Amino acid sequence: MQVYSKKIEIRWADLDPNFHVLHSKYYDFGAYCRMAFLTEHGITPALMAAENIGPIIFREECLFKREIKFGDTVTVFLKLSKCSEDGSRWSMVHELWTNTDTLAALITIDGAWMDTQLRKLIVPPEICYLGLNQIPKTENFNK
Repeated sequence: MQVYSKKIEIRWADLDPNFHVLHSKYYDFGAYCRMAFLTEHGITPALMAAENIGPIIFREECLFKREIKFGDTVTVFLKLSKCSEDGSRWSMVHELWTNTDTLAALITIDGAWMDTQLRKLIVPPEICYLGLNQIPKTENFNK
């Protein structure tokens, strides 16, 4: 897969008092995009519940470059920048573009898989590893 993206429709409730998108919504847009990818590639909430696993985030950072306003067309692109050999730890980058030509934000996350009953980090089932490997990679992808 070369590119994975999701379009976001900006709602009135996404705005702050300055009439641009509230900073926390950028993180929500990134989460929506990556969870949509996982779900579309077999890593569904039902699977995670059955396997007692879930993704956790160690770090989430956003570099805000341009404001997003009501009426803007927003596209979120997902890329994998790092992944351990066993798929247990990973890093992803989300690019938020407005109106197809303006980079509005870069979100970087570092995460892992956790056993939701033991509350400990784990090596995920093979389907998780296979799903992660289908995420488009950054130019400087590091395994």
